[in-house]
Parts: sequence; structure tokens; C-alpha cells
Amino acid sequence: MISTVGTSQLTAETIANYFIWQARETGSYISNLKLQKLVYYAQAWYLAIYDQPLFDDDFEAWIHGSVIPKLYEQYKQFAWMPILKEVEKPNFSNEINEFLEQVTEIYFGCDTFELEQMIHREDPWINARGNLPMDSPCNAIISKESMREYYKQRAAEKE
Repeated sequence: MISTVGTSQLTAETIANYFIWQARETGSYISNLKLQKLVYYAQAWYLAIYDQPLFDDDFEAWIHGSVIPKLYEQYKQFAWMPILKEVEKPNFSNEINEFLEQVTEIYFGCDTFELEQMIHREDPWINARGNLPMDSPCNAIISKESMREYYKQRAAEKE
């Protein structure tokens, strides 16, 4: 019997595995940096749409955008190169699958630099860093509440 993963069992790693699987399926390039941004947008939009986090892990407002440190550590050996890891497609509920397909449709085709620049222009990253220069190291948490509010407002603007 195959069981599906509900949101209470999701982690940043299972969401990352989905995007790594997607890259391998489509023959696309996915670096650690791009992976972080895709996982970030999945969390951000899930918070905005469903008013709850997709997973518990927190993002920090690093120089190159949003990063989950333990996820970064897991893939840092790939540096700027594509992540070459064999993963199976996670078995999510239909709701999660459909949601991640939409995130993929919108963000997967963006290159890493484009995703980084998008996050640099958005309030959750900017506010978490405060008055720090863009090139200063920072480990401040990007709060889930700031993500939820910002992307909920963006969703309302698109309606």
C-alpha cells in the first residue's frame, strides 16, 4: 500500500527532492542556490494560499537570498554545479502535487540569478535583513508570518 505524505509530514528536504526529481525528469539544471529559491517560493505561496506552512523549517536572509541552512549543507558539495542526486518522486497528496506543479510552472524556468533578484526585491527578505548592506552576511530568520502576509497580498493583487 502506498501512502501519501500530508503537510504534517513534509520537510524542506521532501520538497527539495520534488524539485531535484523534476530537474532530472526534464533534463534541467538545478543548483543548490536555485533549489533554495524554489523551496522558498513553495513555502511562501503555500503560506499565502492555505494559511499554514508547507513544512516547519525556517529560511534565513543570506546574501544570495533565502536559505535553509541544513538544506544548504546537504547540497553545498555541488557548489554552482547541477545537483546530481538520484531521487524518487515524493508521493504527495493530490493537493500538494497540484500545488507543486503550479510552483514549478511559474518558477522552474527562471534561472538562478533571476530568482535571486526577485527575492532581493521582496519585503520578507528585505525586512529580515533590516539595514544591512546587500553584501553583508546575515542569519536573520525570514518569518513565516512576513512571507504569508506578503504573498497573500500579492495573490489578492492578481485577482
